[in-house]
Amino acid sequence: MVENLIIIGSGPAGHSAGIYAGRAKINPLMFEGLMAGGVAAGGQLTTTTEVENYAGFPNGISGPELMEKMRQQSLNCGTKIETKTVDKVNLSTTPFQVTVENKIYETHSIIIATGSTAKRMRVPKEEQFWQAGISACAVCDGALPIFRNKTLVVIGGGDTACEEAHFLTKFAKKVYLVHRRDELRASKAMQERVKEHEKIEILWNTELIDVDGETILQKVILKNNVSGETFEKEASGLFYAIGHTPNTKFLEETNIELDDSKYIITHGKSTKTSIEGVFAAGDVQDKVYRQAITSAGTGCMAALEAEHYLSAKKII
Repeated sequence: MVENLIIIGSGPAGHSAGIYAGRAKINPLMFEGLMAGGVAAGGQLTTTTEVENYAGFPNGISGPELMEKMRQQSLNCGTKIETKTVDKVNLSTTPFQVTVENKIYETHSIIIATGSTAKRMRVPKEEQFWQAGISACAVCDGALPIFRNKTLVVIGGGDTACEEAHFLTKFAKKVYLVHRRDELRASKAMQERVKEHEKIEILWNTELIDVDGETILQKVILKNNVSGETFEKEASGLFYAIGHTPNTKFLEETNIELDDSKYIITHGKSTKTSIEGVFAAGDVQDKVYRQAITSAGTGCMAALEAEHYLSAKKII
């Protein structure tokens, strides 16, 4: 049996694609992943306690609950879901081949929605305070009550780190930008915005060693990599802004077009990739916004484009 559409990934992009494709009677098959990229099925939102910026939930909703609702909606709309991780794909043959646990599935079209994984420092007590003061998305979490009028720390030195530090000044009492070098990698304009802001203090040549607290984060332990001095700073929030890794390793043996950072390249205002019949949605092709709502939007786009492709090929 050849599938009409296989969706790889189960975050907001994957499930939005599943909802639209299911309602279009495409009968999509989704591989939601089994701890793919070290994250549970449902993607990065499953590691988020409170989501306050997803439309339709005025009182907020937990990340896991939001993803469970999306999953159930995909099923209700006709998406078949298997909790398995895709090992590799063959995009040079027609139909395409998707290998999962040594079994090959054939499909006329594919939507890749495997997301990206935020890079973390993996300091000793990080897991203890993950989502209890530590986050990898200031835009997602920075406005939460636990961070308001508190001292916050951002790790990084690029544009994203500077943007997130500046964003946090809307809510924080003070923001430390911790950078391991003596100059920022961010654009000149962004550097100036950070350096001139009265709430932001840059800690140069400084690295994160560990974190501590009781039930929630209370301080960070830092080290000056020039003097060797170890010191502590009060902190109710720690935000990593050191980059993301797109989950595209399973595509290494294909000829799909990736950029220098291994994100899938989509063309024009679409989710079309360099291979006809293969579409990409969500953070696996988006290094700018990385929000649940934008991922969901591109999932919708991918499903509509897949439907148009399958219809034009007279497959459905």
